Amino acid sequence: MRIRRILATVIATGALAGSGLAGATTVTAAENAPSYVTPDECEKGGGRAAIDEPGNLCIGGKHHGEKVD
Repeated sequence: MRIRRILATVIATGALAGSGLAGATTVTAAENAPSYVTPDECEKGGGRAAIDEPGNLCIGGKHHGEKVD
């Protein structure tokens, strides 16, 4: 009976640890996704939408370096 409790605790701990790792992977994938902002969002964030320059990037402000779509 005591072994069953210990085994159940070990299995539950492993399941919780596994779900935590899966959540961390999801967050990492979302952070690495390309980010696009509108020209209006760029300007509201304090930047300048450089849509005429190569790369169409937001220059300065909160969205600096993000692509403008």
